[in-house]
Amino acid sequence: MKKPIYIFNNGKLKREDNTIIFIKENDEKKVIPINSISEIHILGELDLNKRVLEFLTKNQIPLFFYNHYGYYIGTFYPREYLNSGLITLKQAEFYLNHEERIFLAKSFIIGAVSNILKNLSYYKKAKEELINSYIQEIENKAKEINLKTDIPSIMAIEGDIRKTYYEAFNVILNSDDFYFDKRTKKPPKNPINALISFGNSLLYTTILAQIYRTHLDPRIGYLHETNQRSFSLNLDLAEIFKPIIVDKVIFSLINKGQIQLKHFDEDIEFSYLNEKGKQIFIQAFEEKINTTIKYKNLGNVSYRKLIRLECYTKTDV
Repeated sequence: MKKPIYIFNNGKLKREDNTIIFIKENDEKKVIPINSISEIHILGELDLNKRVLEFLTKNQIPLFFYNHYGYYIGTFYPREYLNSGLITLKQAEFYLNHEERIFLAKSFIIGAVSNILKNLSYYKKAKEELINSYIQEIENKAKEINLKTDIPSIMAIEGDIRKTYYEAFNVILNSDDFYFDKRTKKPPKNPINALISFGNSLLYTTILAQIYRTHLDPRIGYLHETNQRSFSLNLDLAEIFKPIIVDKVIFSLINKGQIQLKHFDEDIEFSYLNEKGKQIFIQAFEEKINTTIKYKNLGNVSYRKLIRLECYTKTDV
């Protein structure tokens, strides 16, 4: 099975015969077997040339770039070898049809709420009374979703539900070093926000890589506006998977003591993971996304495969 690779070091990416070579700044070389990788994530400073990009295009391997803080900043998306004009038109038709778009937008939020409730139910075994109050509040708010008839109202309900869900984090987490007061972005204001932002970046690119293996156009989303943003379908799908992938990784890493304050940059208020912290998170993220679960009549499938299946079931094209 092909796997993603993550490059943390600064260096150069070169083509050598029928494979890729990564050369670190100290001239140490590492061979990257082209037939064993699905995508490449770049977290360090990288030099590369057109020959490398041509080779990656030929082998349908996307590149994802992150800045120093771990924010996703861009993609080299090879020629869309599976893209279908007919499917793109169908996606656009769904987007322009108000009823179809609202139906799809609601389905993403309903999927997200379902997984949020699964998370809370999992953790209520230890703190049942406290967690039950959050479950009840979210269930009550979720009843309003089907009453909404426009995207801003749907997004507002989603934001309200997540606010309640985030309040439960301090009940779930067993560490005095990690307190979560509210969601903040660009920049994240504390370690929990740093973990959420980094995890979401990884999820967005993971979903983009799976969309690339389908006939779908990632530029056309339904919950998130299709405007000046490069991609939006991956953001839609991410709403479903954030609770069961990103959040579960965060809970596990903190409660097991695998992520500590020493894994954050203390010079900027612990708002960003340092390199070691990123490596720990990515390892846990990959383990989680490769975990298999029983899915309908398909038997055991990994979360990575489930993402691709959701590309089809949620867009119905």
